[in-house]
Amino acid sequence: MSRTTPDEVLENTIRRCRERDVIIPTLEQMLHPEEIPAGIVDELRGIGLWDLHPRNLFRITWKNEPVSFGGGFGGVNVVEVPPALTGVRARILILLGKFFPTGAHKVGATFVPLVERLISGSFDPTTQKALWPSTGNYCRGGAYDAYLLGCPSIAVLPEGMSRERFEWLAKLGSEIHATPGSESNVKEIYDRTKELKAERPDEVVVLNQFEEFGNALWHYVCTGRAMEEVFLEKRTAGQQLAAVCLTQGSAGTLGCADYLRERFPAIKVVAGEALQCPTLLYNGFGAHRIEGIGDKHVPWIHNLRNMDAVAGIDDNACMALLRLFNEPAGRAYLAARGLDPEVVGRLDLLGISGIANLLVAIKTAHYFELGEHDILLTVATDSMELYGSRLDEEREQRGDYGERRAAVDHERHLLGAGIDHVLELSHWDRKRLHNLKYFTWVEQQGKTVEELDAQWDDPDYWSSKYHRWQQLDERIRDFNDRVGLLGKYR
Repeated sequence: MSRTTPDEVLENTIRRCRERDVIIPTLEQMLHPEEIPAGIVDELRGIGLWDLHPRNLFRITWKNEPVSFGGGFGGVNVVEVPPALTGVRARILILLGKFFPTGAHKVGATFVPLVERLISGSFDPTTQKALWPSTGNYCRGGAYDAYLLGCPSIAVLPEGMSRERFEWLAKLGSEIHATPGSESNVKEIYDRTKELKAERPDEVVVLNQFEEFGNALWHYVCTGRAMEEVFLEKRTAGQQLAAVCLTQGSAGTLGCADYLRERFPAIKVVAGEALQCPTLLYNGFGAHRIEGIGDKHVPWIHNLRNMDAVAGIDDNACMALLRLFNEPAGRAYLAARGLDPEVVGRLDLLGISGIANLLVAIKTAHYFELGEHDILLTVATDSMELYGSRLDEEREQRGDYGERRAAVDHERHLLGAGIDHVLELSHWDRKRLHNLKYFTWVEQQGKTVEELDAQWDDPDYWSSKYHRWQQLDERIRDFNDRVGLLGKYR
């Protein structure tokens, strides 16, 4: 490939966006969809939520109307799970990822890393491919955003991930590389990514969710403020925001906790991980079935200074609750226990990692002895829509699901959840976890010790990564002006 200057690459990108009718939304518009031009909102009335249409870039928001076709915008999509289900008196509110395009909020996590490169002239969509190393939803979101933005993609993910993920990537025409193992085999993903970059250095541009600060920045801006809005809207007199509870994964979603710490300094931030791969808890390793949270290392973008506790979640509990929430006998049992039928009918809005996040919140409520005056926030990254094959596998392996099994699962995994495998972090615990980054990122991935130390020692390091978002919006607006498509909406 012949060498081109950033200005020449930018011109290629502008032409590509003009040809593909691409207008890039700002983060401000994702926060406040009422600022989206009325003409674009009108266009969306004729577009499905999952359609491969560039206007769906404006649906990268927590505030989509929860319909599959033609929806507008409203409040943040959220569900509250009641004490009769959870066994705790504290209120647990779950933001819902199902109503993003692709059915998962990862379209937000991938948006900033790619858009930053496009509008700066550091990615040429006419000659290069965006490579998305992932354990599932990140490469789905990345491939989707890239398609809408006129960019070809490469997906690298473990061969053991759900069939639905591979089918979706094939539909988009992505180049797919399946690596050995399953959810926790992150190193194998990195190894294949390194090979592809070495084989095609000019063509491949790696956007690694575990090191891309744009991933965490989107959550800092959009998820953090959506959580704040939900809390302020749902709280009653005397209630406080007590905790944010999220599985580690890429640590991108935990970027919201950095925002919420600024607004609510007394909150607890609790990271969950699979008990079968307890990297944070016990420096452990292993394989697990909580799709969406890769393990065996600490992500570069995880701010360990902002952590209060770690909770280990048994993947057997997640799979059991997957059946309780979705099998007819499970739902009938919960309804017979007095749960609101509307709540029972919405439990399929939680995918496997969403169930894990719910369990993190329940353990947090027990450990810190939280009550009716406390609100805990978490997210359901995706929904059961992406895990039908997993439910089929459970039925095949474990047989029919009846009322007795439902009663056992509810009592054991929800009402009986305790404080086992919860570690409240001291200063030195946090530093120990931070130091684990060295082995992956300095020894294997080329990061410097100086930056690793800055993440711990420099009080401005993390804020400098997040507080640039308004400058990013200015650059997006300038880019759109050069593309010249917004004029018809003014």
